[in-house]
Amino acid sequence: MLHDRILVHQDKESAERRSSAGILIPATAQMGHRLSWATVVAVGPAVRHVELGDRVLFDPEERHEVELNARAYVLLRERDLHAVAEPEDSSDASGMYL
Repeated sequence: MLHDRILVHQDKESAERRSSAGILIPATAQMGHRLSWATVVAVGPAVRHVELGDRVLFDPEERHEVELNARAYVLLRERDLHAVAEPEDSSDASGMYL
């Protein structure tokens, strides 16, 4: 990765959702403006606030998709992130910071 670029793998749970009645809503359904969560798999040398394994919140409309080894990834800049969460297996109390 170069400069402030971050490579993430979008979480499956961000793509598909369920309504309160249990109906599956596909990722292609248009429902207002919604941010997505993804897991960081690679970071560039100029990235300061994100580490491998962190979960990041980003706008799915401001992304570039890339496929590596038959797996889809999203390429972002650090400034395009809205929030960062530490990995869930972390022993810290809250794990969330903005």
